Amino acid sequence: MLQALKSVRHLQSSAIKQAVSELCVPVPWGDLRGKIWGPDHGHPVLCLHGWADNCGTFNSLIPLLPTEFRYVALDLAGHGLSSHRSPGDFYTFPAYVMDVRRVVEALQWSKFSIIGHSMGGNVAGMFSALYPEMVDAVVLLDSYGFLPTDKNEMWKVMRQGMDQMVQFEKMTEDKKRRVYTYENAVERLMAANPTLSQRSVHILLERGLVQVEGGVAFTRDLRINLKNITRISSDQSLEFQSGIQASVLVILAEDGFEKMFSKPEEKKFTSAILQAYRDRNHAVVTVPGDHHVHLNDPKAVAPLVSDFLQTKVLTQPARQTAEQTSKL
Repeated sequence: MLQALKSVRHLQSSAIKQAVSELCVPVPWGDLRGKIWGPDHGHPVLCLHGWADNCGTFNSLIPLLPTEFRYVALDLAGHGLSSHRSPGDFYTFPAYVMDVRRVVEALQWSKFSIIGHSMGGNVAGMFSALYPEMVDAVVLLDSYGFLPTDKNEMWKVMRQGMDQMVQFEKMTEDKKRRVYTYENAVERLMAANPTLSQRSVHILLERGLVQVEGGVAFTRDLRINLKNITRISSDQSLEFQSGIQASVLVILAEDGFEKMFSKPEEKKFTSAILQAYRDRNHAVVTVPGDHHVHLNDPKAVAPLVSDFLQTKVLTQPARQTAEQTSKL
């Protein structure tokens, strides 16, 4: 099916010697890139990475998941090999959700599942609420699906993000793209993400670096470091969440996000979101590990994700047929 699409181009991947191909979806400002695993006829699963990562974050996990699925792991705009947004544009959750809408339109997917890590989980949550008829299952890897902000702080965050953009636009191109040796880039990423194993760092740098004169540079757009100026409150998060019709599996890491939210008001927000999932009969589980457990130790989460996808997705047609038969 994918080969017949004029708007989607496949490039052979040389980095991984298995049934993996490269995805390239044209968008108004360039391309959104990604990787594809699995058979053409497999049930589609979109995989969305976390902030400052790239689709390589799923390299370790996807080979351990059911082979009946078609996994498309996306480099979100400004990350990995995807194009940076146009000058002057902010990186916001609605903009990422719009990018997902563009990709699934290009792939001609009408019904699919989503696996999202961290920020990618928040994009998954918002998309699933806005397009509930398109999503049948959602896996949130150390993510709550929504990241609420205290409504009294929103205006401060908006102003801060705008001021940061003004300062960014004054920077010279040399400052916007710092050149490293590969070894220095490894050290830089490990310092920024101390929970990443050395193996995981090398995996992320496969799509996270580009060769430039004098060494290598990170591919990600520095504007992703600016404050996200589009926020939602706790009440709005819960309202969005109530619109999700898909089955949801939340997998939290013991040493992940749960420990990062230390302030009482933050705990109050996240606890309310998790309780709302439980109240709607969604699954919330905790596994040993850190924020990148799916990449560092994929065997800790693969059985949970596999069982969820097989139960909630693969058996659904049989269930629907049985229901229709019983009604007849």
